Amino acid sequence: MSLDFQRSLPSYSSGAASSWYARIHVDPMLLLLITGVVLFGLVILSSAVDGNDALFYAQVRRMGLAYAALIIAAQLPPAIYLRWAPFIYLVGLGLLILVLVVGVKVKGSQRWIDIPGLFRFQPSELMKIAVPMAVAWYLQQRMLPPSLKHTLFSLLIIAVPAFLIGVEPDLGTSILVAGAGVAVLLLAGLSWRWIFGAFALIAAAAPLLWQFVLKDYQQQRILTLFDPQSDPLGAGWNIIQSTTAIGSGGVFGKGLYQGSQSYLDFLPEARTDFIVAVVGEELGFVGVAFLLTLYLLIIARGLFLAAQAGSTFGRLVAGALVMTFFIYLFVNIAMVSGILPVVGVPLPLVSYGGTSAITLMAGFGIIMSMRTHKAW
Repeated sequence: MSLDFQRSLPSYSSGAASSWYARIHVDPMLLLLITGVVLFGLVILSSAVDGNDALFYAQVRRMGLAYAALIIAAQLPPAIYLRWAPFIYLVGLGLLILVLVVGVKVKGSQRWIDIPGLFRFQPSELMKIAVPMAVAWYLQQRMLPPSLKHTLFSLLIIAVPAFLIGVEPDLGTSILVAGAGVAVLLLAGLSWRWIFGAFALIAAAAPLLWQFVLKDYQQQRILTLFDPQSDPLGAGWNIIQSTTAIGSGGVFGKGLYQGSQSYLDFLPEARTDFIVAVVGEELGFVGVAFLLTLYLLIIARGLFLAAQAGSTFGRLVAGALVMTFFIYLFVNIAMVSGILPVVGVPLPLVSYGGTSAITLMAGFGIIMSMRTHKAW
């Protein structure tokens, strides 16, 4: 897959030097689309939290921090990201090791570091940005497409944090981090022969992965995917209730704040992983289609900006961050629809939660930086 993008595209600095978005290095179209999703998400969340104003206003504050992260990330020129990429990666690895030693355990997973009296954060979120930047930093110094040696070293950069995150255990985030790193390799022109070879190797190793890597509850989630009715009150409950909620909404939905599945607590994790089921039940096919259209426009605009980045490093990082956002979206929608096993991936910029939203918005700020800082 080639990354032979055009370089001779108009810069923000030409003819728009006095515009507000040029001065703060943001892309107004992408910012508008992101804001559309955020506002849509807040409306849906106001229904999903079922009158819990404290949760709703907590999310509003978190989104404010997320926008601040976007603006700050957009101000930093790509040269700074290039210089600091390996150090950010190493700090992230150190935090992942630290969380396994002193991390806070929530619902059986040790994913959080708690700073008493200040905040709690999830170090694995940092790796969604640190891994693609580290792989891009490594590859931009080499001839592309990458050779076998450089591909293997890149995979090592990806595998170490993905493994540490998987040990927490957090399979969903581990997949996203690995996907972000692999996206850089794909954009760098990795041979399709090697890609198909990797799929064949994974398929051949599947029995070993099943036996020695996947935990019992992860195996159960995969088995439930094929037959949710085999355990309707246990492992199959999530998929059955989410698909029921989506299907009951029909074309136009039951109406905002009228979703019986979520209000009667049949729908699990209604404000986090399964919030798209709330959209389907209350706003129907039309509401889900509208939200997906906004997402696809964000992805299209992000890829357009990535194509205009002023360096190989910028194009690789920006393109990989856009593809990570797509993986986020695809995994959540497929999980809630019963196409993929439940792996705990939130709906980007809509699900309740702060760390994920801040990371995603910082990623969009980096994408904008790679486009707007042309001369570096």
